[in-house]
Amino acid sequence: MALMITDECINCDVCEPECPNDAISMGAEFYQIDPHKCTECVGHFTEPQCQQVCPVECIPFNPEWRESKEQLQEKYERLQNEVKTT
Repeated sequence: MALMITDECINCDVCEPECPNDAISMGAEFYQIDPHKCTECVGHFTEPQCQQVCPVECIPFNPEWRESKEQLQEKYERLQNEVKTT
């Protein structure tokens, strides 16, 4: 399951640099998470780093993007391979 940023985001800029997959970027009004890049930090950390630093707790799991730990691990490995080939 990928994470998402709700409209409660205050654009404090602390989550974006914490994402090891560069899945967080500024959207039209507040930050957003690309579910194709979000691994919930699987492969990097034991907990999602953006959730850990968010001062307003506006980064829940996205109920529309469900993935198992195995799927998240596979996504992590694919993203790492893409980084190595660029």
